[in-house]
Amino acid sequence: MRPLTDRTPKPLLEVGGKPLIQYHIEALREAGFRELVVNHAHLGGQIVERLGDGEQFGVRIDYSAEPEGALETGGGIKRALPLLGNQPFLVVNGDIWTDYPYQQLYREPEGLAHLVLIDNPEHHPQGDFRLNGRWVEDEGEHKLTFSGIGLYRPELFADSPEGVFPLAPLLRGAMQARRVSGEHFRGRWLDIGTPQRLAELNRELAGV
Repeated sequence: MRPLTDRTPKPLLEVGGKPLIQYHIEALREAGFRELVVNHAHLGGQIVERLGDGEQFGVRIDYSAEPEGALETGGGIKRALPLLGNQPFLVVNGDIWTDYPYQQLYREPEGLAHLVLIDNPEHHPQGDFRLNGRWVEDEGEHKLTFSGIGLYRPELFADSPEGVFPLAPLLRGAMQARRVSGEHFRGRWLDIGTPQRLAELNRELAGV
């Protein structure tokens, strides 16, 4: 996303006149999620300054700051666990835009995790995981792409180390034990991974 992210963290890039992360906050609030934890690294102070304690959005926001260099998704979640408590929690990537109905995830997962999968976008045609009934598998044909929306139990991270590590290996291990459920979401979803995709979404929301 450079040069846009040289001075602005990706979640604060504006889409349709407001920061990308604000869409998530508002959608989560409407779905009943009122206690949020925002994990931040690059230029994270700007996120804290912009969102504050969440009162302006009708939620409460706590922050989990990553050290310089970031921790990847798994490490970031592990670091935030003291703020997340002992109950299942929802994680939403800050660099996506979607109309997913989050109220569907206001529940406990059947296993250690529940993943929202989508049709493979052009930039990721090979997909990530296969949906077999309600269970997610790592092997097989007709894979779908992980949306960056997942419901997790803290136990998934119980044996993981502190520091930098990706989320995918933890999920694959749980998949082998048939402890990861999933669903196929067919609504609007976009990975804001390039300035071009950001511009396309702005044009779409503006009706151009």
